[in-house]
Amino acid sequence: MNSATVRSLLVRGMLAGLVAGLLALVVAYLLGEPKVDAAIAYEDAHTAEHGMEVVSRTLQSTGGLATGVLVYGVSFGGIAGLAYCFALGRIGRFSPRATAALLSGAAFLAVYLVPFLKYPANPPSVGDPETIGERTTLYFLMMALSVLLAVAAVIAGKRLAPRLGSWYATVVAVLGFGTAVGLAFAFLPAVNEVPEDFSATLLWQFRLAALAIQLTLWASFGLFFGHLAERLLAPKPTAATAPRETTPAPAATTH
Repeated sequence: MNSATVRSLLVRGMLAGLVAGLLALVVAYLLGEPKVDAAIAYEDAHTAEHGMEVVSRTLQSTGGLATGVLVYGVSFGGIAGLAYCFALGRIGRFSPRATAALLSGAAFLAVYLVPFLKYPANPPSVGDPETIGERTTLYFLMMALSVLLAVAAVIAGKRLAPRLGSWYATVVAVLGFGTAVGLAFAFLPAVNEVPEDFSATLLWQFRLAALAIQLTLWASFGLFFGHLAERLLAPKPTAATAPRETTPAPAATTH
């Protein structure tokens, strides 16, 4: 793949990330922000002293939220675009659009869903401030393990395919990935700092909202980027480039 194509895919990845970020922003504002407000209300009700608010809650839930989500969308879109350049043609004989969908789904699974299942997102007022460094380290460790295990599973599946066939090689790779992730879940320490009187319903709703935001981001990116990549790498023939049918000239008649 030449540098011009890589650059074009990078730009398209960033553009798709921006579109995905806009859609995720809508979901975050409609589903996530009400749960954050409810968690802050719980915290205020259980805290005797309230510090001075440096940034207003209104700005946090509008401009701050939009800036964070859109910058994240563009950034991860560029990274995903470069990863797509490496993965295209190496994970199977899939079309550009199918490769984008597979890459987006695998990234959602390895980068977000697996770490989320071990260390799910928590709303404000949940978690000890003194352990935030430890909790952040554990989360990124789980993310790194998940990504490395996913890459290892893909490599193993490719190497086993000639002997077992594509179907059984995929099954073995998936089972191996699931087993390794299960071992990581068992050996990494658990974190449970939810207050006893915190609403279980609110906690569940917040985590579902966080999951919905990420699912929207990755799914919309995969669909939109796949469309852009398909148009770049496998353009449909136009009327100007399509082969023209020529009508044979009538044979000359002799008298």
